[in-house]
Amino acid sequence: MASAPAPVVQSVSRGSQVEVTNSQALSARASPAAPEPLLTDSARTVSGKYASIVGDVAPHMPNSPMPSLVPLAVVDASKRFGVVQALSGVSFEVGPGELIGLLGPNGAGKTTLIRAIAGRITLDSGMIQVLGAALMPNDARPTLGVVPQELAVYPLLTARENLEVFGRLYGVGPRDLDARVRWALDWSDLKDRASEPTKRFSGGMKRRLNIACGLMHQPSVLLLDEPTVGVDPQSRERIYEMLASLQREGMSIVLTTHHLEEAQDRCQRVLIIDRGRIVAAGTVPELVTRTLGRSRTLELTLASPIDQTAAIPEHVTVSDDRMALRSSISDTDVDRDVARVAVVAAAAGIAVRDIRLSGASLQDVFIALTGRELRE
Repeated sequence: MASAPAPVVQSVSRGSQVEVTNSQALSARASPAAPEPLLTDSARTVSGKYASIVGDVAPHMPNSPMPSLVPLAVVDASKRFGVVQALSGVSFEVGPGELIGLLGPNGAGKTTLIRAIAGRITLDSGMIQVLGAALMPNDARPTLGVVPQELAVYPLLTARENLEVFGRLYGVGPRDLDARVRWALDWSDLKDRASEPTKRFSGGMKRRLNIACGLMHQPSVLLLDEPTVGVDPQSRERIYEMLASLQREGMSIVLTTHHLEEAQDRCQRVLIIDRGRIVAAGTVPELVTRTLGRSRTLELTLASPIDQTAAIPEHVTVSDDRMALRSSISDTDVDRDVARVAVVAAAAGIAVRDIRLSGASLQDVFIALTGRELRE
């Protein structure tokens, strides 16, 4: 990694103009010596590893570092803005190759937390550790990649030129730049559009390029803020395929999103933050069990409405149109509980058309923990 400092950059399109602000690209210079890590007992090894490119672009990131300690740890992070306590003792770790979903209502503290990790704001107390090294407020963060929600690409430059610019800003040397650009174009599926100005790109293409620009310096940890906003289902699927390839190589990813179904399907663990605190953390099944219990909902769709005079036991409810029977059942006696509901329809002489068994979702957990009131 080059030792010369590079500016912190984000490009924001304004018509045909481009404003350069301090947001995405972190300095590529080496970090100074840091204190001994606090979380040595949590050190883990990487399941995958980065290989180097030889000849043509391979489907993995060239010459990437292989972390041997916890890639990212946040320890008791607190931050106040005037009377607002934005963060209040937030602590968590991200393991190698792990995709963590950071969820929360508007104003919960997600943006403040991401900005603190990226070095954009200084914590009042607490610590950020990357690969076991405690970061001081003004330390460079060459092992972090930051991809903001706002598109940070130059609309008048081609995809290749954007990647070259961000690579140089991150301190990538001339000898490595071409291989990394070729890797990024291949990885983001933009190789065939490499020479086209990005202003002609679709929203999904710009999003993919936006992520690729944040990877030019081969970070160990990637921070993503709403990476699938405004993209079609095909582009969303492609973006998550791209992220999965990074995970397989051992990269750690922190993802903020309001798409709870994406977090449920894609993230290994989920952190729910509200009013500056982590209110829940774990896998989706763990959160569902701890928050809502292990029960599931059984629904039997009937071939015809059940009569008002039919005998309905206490554990069964009837839908308003009387075309379905519903019951809460346990995880341990599914066959018994299904039979107990089916016998109600059989006693009424009505055939069952369909059976649906559903458990609580991440959205149910999120609402239960953060409430239904709007956060403006």
